[in-house]
Amino acid sequence: MSHKVYFEFPGRIVLIGFGSIGQGVLPLILRHIGVQPGRISIITAEDNGREIAAGYGVKFVREALTRENFRRILDANVGRGDFVLNVSVDVSSIALIKYCWERGAMYLDTCIEPWAGGYTSPTITPAKRTNYALREEALALKGSSTRVPTAVITHGANPGLVSHFVKQALLNIAADLGVEAAPRARAEWAKLSQKLGVTTIHIAERDTQVSSEPKRINEFVNTWSVDGFVGEGSQPAELGWGTHERNFPRDGKRQEFGCGAAIYLMQPGAATRVRTWTPKAKNFMGYLITHGESISIADYLSVKSSSDAIYRPTVHYAYHPSDAAVLSVHELQGRNWQLQDTKRIMMDDIVSGIDELGVLIAGHKKNAYWYGSQLSVEEARRLAPHNQATSLQVTISCLAGMIWAMENPNRGLVEPDDLDFRRILEICGPYLGPVIGEYTDWTPLSDRERLLPEDIDKSDPWQFKNVRVF
Repeated sequence: MSHKVYFEFPGRIVLIGFGSIGQGVLPLILRHIGVQPGRISIITAEDNGREIAAGYGVKFVREALTRENFRRILDANVGRGDFVLNVSVDVSSIALIKYCWERGAMYLDTCIEPWAGGYTSPTITPAKRTNYALREEALALKGSSTRVPTAVITHGANPGLVSHFVKQALLNIAADLGVEAAPRARAEWAKLSQKLGVTTIHIAERDTQVSSEPKRINEFVNTWSVDGFVGEGSQPAELGWGTHERNFPRDGKRQEFGCGAAIYLMQPGAATRVRTWTPKAKNFMGYLITHGESISIADYLSVKSSSDAIYRPTVHYAYHPSDAAVLSVHELQGRNWQLQDTKRIMMDDIVSGIDELGVLIAGHKKNAYWYGSQLSVEEARRLAPHNQATSLQVTISCLAGMIWAMENPNRGLVEPDDLDFRRILEICGPYLGPVIGEYTDWTPLSDRERLLPEDIDKSDPWQFKNVRVF
């Protein structure tokens, strides 16, 4: 079967990290970017995937990148016109972006990573361990660069793909409400969201993939990086904070620097639960895991007068991972956030299930609208090797972001919200399974107080107070 080659790339490509995402994106790169396997290198801290790399004729280097050695290791593999794809953990995104600019190379990552310990070290204040702080540090690089190679930050499935879902969903809602809309610039997207009356955006995800091998005691099981999930789940819970909110969380904290678009809670995201909804799962409880899109989307859709926001939606992630991962998180909490001794990523052992990932946009005249992907493990396996439903939603978005960067090679540092959403969805679409939009009359107050009275704000069902389980 022939596949469309979107870009003939003359440079070298370096993958940093080769876990489930690195292994899943490699065949997609070879399929859709014109590059010979001999011009691709993998640099990874672990031996996992060596045989996959060998099967594609790709160079494999097992060496962990650290503050002290990353320049020495990368110097032989990265130069002008090359591309660095960072899908690792514990390797500083900021350091790599600066390095790539020095070398004249493009860059993409799926989240802003600190060096090891940056998410959890007790010597770093909670405010500085947030994605808000990491984003502000990354955005500060814009002021020190002029016409440098494109560096795309936080472009996986989420953060990443979901920012493009938001734009398409806003256009769909506008069309259904008879609101004329042709936004192009950032301010026009924010004005459209305000005009539609959007108050709340959930990144609502339910992963129902099931393994043939049950989770064991002292084992953390997940459908993507265990270290990545535990790292972000251990960070303080964060969310973009809307201007409509009237009840500030008791354990909430405002940041004293930067754009001011988000707040954080003095508890880990994997210990914070919120109510949400998707078309197949219906209403469920998710973890309020901190993610870059919770901040960047809220910031992007802010309408300001002088420096003050007069409109901003509340934006947060609501994640119900696979049932095995939920049990793993429960055990992790009981261990006082000390990671289990054994880690396992579900892949070939998955027997059924889907990853239903989308955006729930609420507060407008039709109440709430979910737009996103309902990708099954069976279809994911048919579409691309070394993937399941969760990984493919990430890997195809990585690929799309790489292609956009190659087509726009001198844009400096950009976030998903800065990219052409139509181009990204065009590339991702064939790999996402059913992509649907569905309205619902569900709210966080639906069928509440069945067992006991609750302290809820019935004047506005989409208040964060009503969404969060305290």
